[in-house]
Amino acid sequence: MLKGMIYTEQFTFEPGELRIEGDTICEVNSCDPETLTEEERKRYLLPGLIDIHFHGCAGYDFCDGTAEAFRAIAEYELTHGITTICPATMTFSEEKLSGICSVCAAYAEEDRAEPVPFGEIIRGIYLEGPFISYEKRGAQNPAYIAKPDLGMLERLQKAAAGLVKIVAIAPESEGAMDCIRDGRGKFRFSVAHTCADYDTARNAFEAGVSQVTHLYNAMPPVSHRAPGVIGAAADDERVMAELICDGIHVHPAMVRNTFKLFGAERMILISDSMMAAGMPDGDYSLGGQAVKVEGSRALLADGTIAGSATNLFDCMKKAISMGVPKEAAVRAASYNPAKVIGIADSHGTLSVGKKADILITDQDLVLHEVMKSGKGILCR
Repeated sequence: MLKGMIYTEQFTFEPGELRIEGDTICEVNSCDPETLTEEERKRYLLPGLIDIHFHGCAGYDFCDGTAEAFRAIAEYELTHGITTICPATMTFSEEKLSGICSVCAAYAEEDRAEPVPFGEIIRGIYLEGPFISYEKRGAQNPAYIAKPDLGMLERLQKAAAGLVKIVAIAPESEGAMDCIRDGRGKFRFSVAHTCADYDTARNAFEAGVSQVTHLYNAMPPVSHRAPGVIGAAADDERVMAELICDGIHVHPAMVRNTFKLFGAERMILISDSMMAAGMPDGDYSLGGQAVKVEGSRALLADGTIAGSATNLFDCMKKAISMGVPKEAAVRAASYNPAKVIGIADSHGTLSVGKKADILITDQDLVLHEVMKSGKGILCR
């Protein structure tokens, strides 16, 4: 039995206790705070976090496409409170992407049979590219940018054994709208690396896009006469928005105001981390391009931001330090991402019948223990 301040299905912290059987939460009860000890009142219980958009960590990149890389990434994420992941590819050739998807599918299948805590952490793949705009490519390799092609997506999905959950797309590119319409229901599309204006973005949302990749980054800025993708997404309550809260990508004032504009129910915190997360300053790579990392800043040679060098748990805490309510930040890092990759029935909240993926922290959200499917692991 675990007692403390439990993050409830209503997205609030309340005094209570929960019981685990095997890998599942079997009982959750509220209680009088007076019945808790002082230590228990300072103990906070959170659902395991879910990062649906990141590229690597611990010196490895998801696009390394090896079981060794996937295992190292999983271990780092778990020890930092991220109990479920949906890693992202970069813009590469179909052949390379197919290889990455195939190896990941084989790894995930084998991993399901492995004893927890390292089993069942990879629950999806995020294709960030190659269907993006050259002008807003950011740190993506322009040599492999391609026109949207549903046939390619279906081949990659076959290689991934159904693991592809999210597909980034620039809706203004040739063939994009047809790809979105024809792929609706098969893939979750996210507007990304785009020059789209308000009307184009709005048409994309009507066609079937339901997400925006790292809001504000790699897209036209919002203005009072040209609201662009940001304004169109804010207008459409069906659309979820990703946000990188590493203190580099988005100003704190915009982080606070974006949560107010979209509402906590539509926000997804992501790390967008690259292989330097958890590593010392130095020279790394992302998508085949050289990256220099100093502190929290990761840059290409031309000064372009190349992902982040942090993790989702620290991004969540950073958002809170920027003024986002604690309850909203936890939701955006747990339940909301579970919802968009289709696992909210088993992950994302501390509820009866769900996986016992639980973080134990203090009132300041300092991480003390991580539980994956009811099993404790050594945290950082």
